[in-house]
Amino acid sequence: MNHRRQAVRGLAAALAALVALTAAGCSSKAKTGDGKQTGAGGVKTGEGVTDKTIALGALTDMTGVYATLGKSVTQAQQLYVKQVNAAGGICGRQLELTVRDHGYDPQKALAAYTELEPKVVGYTQFIGSPFVAAVKPQVDGKDKGLVLPQAWSASLLGSPYIRVLGATYDVETINAVDFLLKEKGLKSGDKLGHVYFEGDYGENALKGSKYAAGKAGLTVVEQKIKPTDNDMSAQVSALKQAGVKAVVISAGPRQAASLVGVAAATGLKVPVIGNNSAFAPQLLGTQAGPALEKMYWFASPSLPIGADTPTAKKLVADYQAAYPGDSLDNGIVAGWTAADVFGEALKKACADKDLTREGVDKALLTLKAHDAGFGMTHDLGDPKAPSSRESVIIQPDKSVPGGMRTVRQPFVAEAAKSYTP
Repeated sequence: MNHRRQAVRGLAAALAALVALTAAGCSSKAKTGDGKQTGAGGVKTGEGVTDKTIALGALTDMTGVYATLGKSVTQAQQLYVKQVNAAGGICGRQLELTVRDHGYDPQKALAAYTELEPKVVGYTQFIGSPFVAAVKPQVDGKDKGLVLPQAWSASLLGSPYIRVLGATYDVETINAVDFLLKEKGLKSGDKLGHVYFEGDYGENALKGSKYAAGKAGLTVVEQKIKPTDNDMSAQVSALKQAGVKAVVISAGPRQAASLVGVAAATGLKVPVIGNNSAFAPQLLGTQAGPALEKMYWFASPSLPIGADTPTAKKLVADYQAAYPGDSLDNGIVAGWTAADVFGEALKKACADKDLTREGVDKALLTLKAHDAGFGMTHDLGDPKAPSSRESVIIQPDKSVPGGMRTVRQPFVAEAAKSYTP
């Protein structure tokens, strides 16, 4: 186990060094649009913007840990771009979305960011909290391109350019534990298991569970795992031996399915709740499907794709028409919401006649009550805060469109209200 930890530390150090080297190597290069000019319609333009196009980037995972969600996020954003362009584009310009799949590999993620950075005005998605955190100094220091990550680590807060949409993992986990306390029988004196990815995502979620546990008189039993760990048998055995009464999982869909499936098979029949990226409806077709429907829930920064709202219904119809045969999941909601927020920022920047990166960043700050149509209002006016503290609790249910039903509407736990991410 020690050699694994050392390998992870070594990779993190290498990634940090590569970021620094890349930044130094790029410092003397001239970027497209660096001269800042006035383009069509008297609008100032810069990197990624011409008189005819606005170039956007998507750094996604379509072959790694989050392949299922990454595909849905990306296709939803491609659908958004297609529809916007069909309606005339934004600011008289067509949107162009360039997608790079990093497969949840840190070196590929950094290489993709470095490739696209001079060519785009910003990024409609960037999957992977550790990877976003690695480029954060570069984004904040000289690049200043807007990044809307598909990541919710509190370490990403504070940047005017990297903006978290929805509750951060720590706040979301506090809300999740509140659900266990209020509705699943967890009580003071109980032990709460927490299985989590090492790194920004899992460790930020762990802060939330520890904070909630401290408020409620619980003891947290920790089980740290790697993104490459797919069999949760050892973790289930340890949690069962510890006598936990509920479990939080902050990992990927595969790990959640293994955890719940093994727990059900070995008699650890306690409620399990995950963070928003720890479920994909495709899991309902696996052997773990029945157990997931009985003993698994997850917290989400929005209502599910099958929600009864006009936006959700239209998106379902449009997505199914564009991608017949593909499953519905909350990656579609997340991808669409981020693209919609970016689009609104571009529209405001156009109205202000400034489509430079600085102009787009400034425009985003004016979106203080943005509703993408999925039950949440986002306040993007304060870079130090997540855009919302609310969570929705969702239960897997294969009888519902999208395989998910809402069991608790948007709420903020009392403990989350006083917590500082």
